[in-house]
Amino acid sequence: MNATAKTTEVKSIILIVITIVLLDCSLYASPVDKPLIFPFPQEMTVIPDTFFVNKNVSILIPEDASGQDIFLARLLVKELSDRYGVAIKVEKGNTIPNFGNTILMGSIKNSVVKDYCESQNLNLNENKPGKEGYILQVKKNLVVVAGWDDAGAFYGLQSLRQLIIAGQGKFIQGVKITDWPNLPFRGIRLYIPGPENISFFKRFLSDFMALYKYNKVILEVISMRLDKHPEVNAGWIEFCKYIKYSRLNSTEGPRGELKDSSHSDAGDGVIIEKDEVRDIIECAHNNYIEVIPEIPSLTHGYYLLTNHRELAEYPDDKWPDTYCPSNPASYKLMYDVYDEYIEVMQPQMVNIGHDEWWGAPLGVCPRCKGKDYSGLFAGDVNKIYDYFSAKGIKIAMWGDYLLESVRGRGAQGMTSSTGVKYQVPGALNPETVKKEIPKDIMVLNWFWGDTIKEKELKDFGFRQVYGNFKPNISNWDKRIKQVDIMGGAPSSWAATNEYNFGKDLLLNFLGCANLLWSTHTINQMQLGELVRWELAPLVGTRLNSDIIPSRDRHTILSQDISEYFNLSAGSDLSGLKRDMIKTGNVSGKAMNFYLLPSESRTQDWAVAVQSGNKEKGAFPSSVEGITIDKDVSSLIFLHACAKPGLNKKAYFNIPDFFDTADLLGWYEIIYEDGFVETIPIQYGVNILEWNPEGENSMDRGEGTTGSPQNAYCYKANPINCSFDEKGNKVTFYAFEWVNKRFGKKIKAVNLKGVGGYVRANGYYKAAGGEIASPNTIILKALNVAL
Repeated sequence: MNATAKTTEVKSIILIVITIVLLDCSLYASPVDKPLIFPFPQEMTVIPDTFFVNKNVSILIPEDASGQDIFLARLLVKELSDRYGVAIKVEKGNTIPNFGNTILMGSIKNSVVKDYCESQNLNLNENKPGKEGYILQVKKNLVVVAGWDDAGAFYGLQSLRQLIIAGQGKFIQGVKITDWPNLPFRGIRLYIPGPENISFFKRFLSDFMALYKYNKVILEVISMRLDKHPEVNAGWIEFCKYIKYSRLNSTEGPRGELKDSSHSDAGDGVIIEKDEVRDIIECAHNNYIEVIPEIPSLTHGYYLLTNHRELAEYPDDKWPDTYCPSNPASYKLMYDVYDEYIEVMQPQMVNIGHDEWWGAPLGVCPRCKGKDYSGLFAGDVNKIYDYFSAKGIKIAMWGDYLLESVRGRGAQGMTSSTGVKYQVPGALNPETVKKEIPKDIMVLNWFWGDTIKEKELKDFGFRQVYGNFKPNISNWDKRIKQVDIMGGAPSSWAATNEYNFGKDLLLNFLGCANLLWSTHTINQMQLGELVRWELAPLVGTRLNSDIIPSRDRHTILSQDISEYFNLSAGSDLSGLKRDMIKTGNVSGKAMNFYLLPSESRTQDWAVAVQSGNKEKGAFPSSVEGITIDKDVSSLIFLHACAKPGLNKKAYFNIPDFFDTADLLGWYEIIYEDGFVETIPIQYGVNILEWNPEGENSMDRGEGTTGSPQNAYCYKANPINCSFDEKGNKVTFYAFEWVNKRFGKKIKAVNLKGVGGYVRANGYYKAAGGEIASPNTIILKALNVAL
């Protein structure tokens, strides 16, 4: 057996060992294994013990408990109480009791943890599990989390949380785990949230980033209240309103020159108060996440220059994005802004940007005209480097202008949208990079699709992190050893909110979490199925704060909608036929449906409406009057579409994120008093095609951004409806709509297809793109939660 085959076999065995069947396995047939813990632990053995979770469980802390011991105990008490309704007590003691069920958590500094490890010959040291590492043991009457340091104890608790999730808050599977991170830098790059999305972001920190063991967040912060420069805040608001009302993603130069992306959705385009920023920082630190502010400098300066056009590199530009590096006043303003962010955020590192340096043509600035742009760029970096170094702060930057293989050698020719020829800077010449750019700057490498480029950065002497990171990276295990990569950070380039993260980014964020923490990698296809069937539904329950009736085990009834079926038994709908779908009970997570058996071979078997076709087709454009006649807590639709749609990344339509996912149609909820509520049906959000498995649903753009997300739908759980799972896989999606008018009877539901949907356009203009292809919405079943 060759080395590659042996490695593959070992990893396959590991994946099998670390899975377990959950309580509802008799009802729920998932086509993928359910991992007990994700990212996959380095060493894990499942043992036959079971620790039952009930009110008789206690958390043990030492008599001289540290603040960290108390903090961990409170986190677990909160988890069990809020999620599962189990109230447990925290008790002090210096020995583990011989009776009852006990949970013990802490670092090796915790005296009881240390005594337990010594009594069990558990050797925790700086090599194994080392920094951020932990041991987790679950036995019949005892759970022990032992971290080498405080961070390790915290990550051990995150694994324990996942075991509790797997046992639905009722039991914890017996395990023995020794675990530690693969790489030290495990980050996500995103925009600071606006005030209305701070609560979501705090859930994202605690119930996503911490749960999956991320330890850094690169937070672009261009919209905080500035006491010294209120005119900068006023300019930012003016610019963001212009972008939104103009239906643009970005601006162009005076002659139609290409400009930087606007980032106008950072902070939701409004001003964030300093106390709100402090609150975010505190939440991140409580979850062992270091905040690295990204404060764009030199480029992406709309936020800085709208009311300081006198500092612009392009004096004639109405919306300048690049400051003049030859003007000392640029740095007076920039340093004032830095000072306020540093005072509030107290960072150890700042990302200074310096990417996409094309917002001002060469030769338009009277101060910079005739100067070597390599020297201007290097001089700017060194001024900022010296400023932060004097304060004991490290810096990071995007690395595209450090490599000629990325930005080209010498000045680069461009043509504006109006046909004007002009030049912009290319990369710095190699000698300038070697001699003038400090090598302790951490470089974000977003051009990792070409392995040669990361070697070039290494040869220059830079530390590097994969920026815009995605889990479809090739030769991962070899690359991180050859180049000594510090880690990676997947990116969000749209406003920080649940809709954007849910519809676009979960597969990237989850897949990168496993690469950065675990040495047990899985391929892209396995990851896609794992996210679609297991992880995305779980993440939705953690990030969404709504009360969902099906999660609370309400009485759920099957609503007979067969009289509205219009999809004939002989129909072949993009390969989907009636006989491919099983009858009787089908289930997924907490959602169970009963699919009616056919009484005859000619019986219609689903409701179908056409979408995106204005002319008369095989199916009507609407089916109306589906009777409900009940006061319900929620309606749960089991539906799918016939063909793939398109779910573009949210930043392709910054003024209207909603319309980056194809709108296929909508449900109309008709109340007894005539009030109508409309529920959109959006591809990649709450519906997918019936057969999404395969290469076509995965992102193949290695080292590139902008690929659509078509692999899962965040707001609907997949249900395996296959009659023959080996031959023809059929998946429908359970989408739950929660009634906002409790006490009001719902008379009926209408299903309508859109007449013709115009997609988001692209980089510059947000609206006015191509028309989506025709499709069909298929409604197979409907449940009501009372």
